Amino acid sequence: MKLSKDFREIKGDASFRKFYRNTKKNSIIVFAKREKIKNLLIYDSINKILIKNNIIAPKLLSQNYKENYIEIQDLGKKTIYQIFSRNKKNQYLIFKKIINILNKIQLIKDKKIKNFRNKFYLIKDYKSKILLDEAKLFSYWYVPKKLNKKKINIFNSKFDKEIKLALSKLNFKNDTFVHRDFHVSNLIINSNNQIGLIDNQDALIGNKAYDLASLIDDVRYKTPNSLKDKVYNYYLNTNKTIDVNKFKNDFDILSVLRNLKIIGIFMRLAERDKKRKYLKLIPYAWNMIDSRMSKNKDLINLKLLLATNFPKFITK
Repeated sequence: MKLSKDFREIKGDASFRKFYRNTKKNSIIVFAKREKIKNLLIYDSINKILIKNNIIAPKLLSQNYKENYIEIQDLGKKTIYQIFSRNKKNQYLIFKKIINILNKIQLIKDKKIKNFRNKFYLIKDYKSKILLDEAKLFSYWYVPKKLNKKKINIFNSKFDKEIKLALSKLNFKNDTFVHRDFHVSNLIINSNNQIGLIDNQDALIGNKAYDLASLIDDVRYKTPNSLKDKVYNYYLNTNKTIDVNKFKNDFDILSVLRNLKIIGIFMRLAERDKKRKYLKLIPYAWNMIDSRMSKNKDLINLKLLLATNFPKFITK
């Protein structure tokens, strides 16, 4: 891929993508040779669905799929994460705006849209098998680094059983648009001071509690429990018809499963991709796992299993 001198490479994320910003044209090139269907075709398809529903996401400007790239609208350089990192004031007010956007996202009924290759893309369901496989990233990447060979197989067998049991306790159906990476690093402030979404390619149709858990229990940005509770309660206050107890159960379970997955992913990034900076985030992921398990009776046995094998992070 040849780019003009107007393009500058942007610091990438944990994926296989590369990004190049054109400051003159206000655009970004997304280059993806690996996983290009997801990172180019599906990414644009999800963006189209969001835009169709009046949610700000990058518009497609041009594409050269054969050469492994698309050109998209540049929403801006300033993420909510960066704003919070510089200024702790008004965080709750900003979180309220984010929740209002989440509520709009959860009203999306579109599951199917035509992509730029003139074929329809249908958003898949966030099935229990996907959630189970994601949780297994923990046992595949993290566990072998922390337990001896004798303990690994015993732990993994019990872990699979407990994850399947936790999944069986979920109340809500897969009937809601789920971004899957709905957190402050993926929320951008555009030139009109509005909040837009990036990194949208992993969206599925899943549980209503998932994106809220992703936002509140965000491993990349620490928030005090008092703020977590305020944001959670604001969501409930804007969704009066939700069964509060059933929703809290699903929130706890999905937060725990998500952060176990993240621990596995961060260990994989460190070991396979030599991106060791992510290891420093693992203790906070453990902290949130412990906190959510402590408040949910359906996770008692999982908590005991983790506390027995990882006593440094989980309290009995």
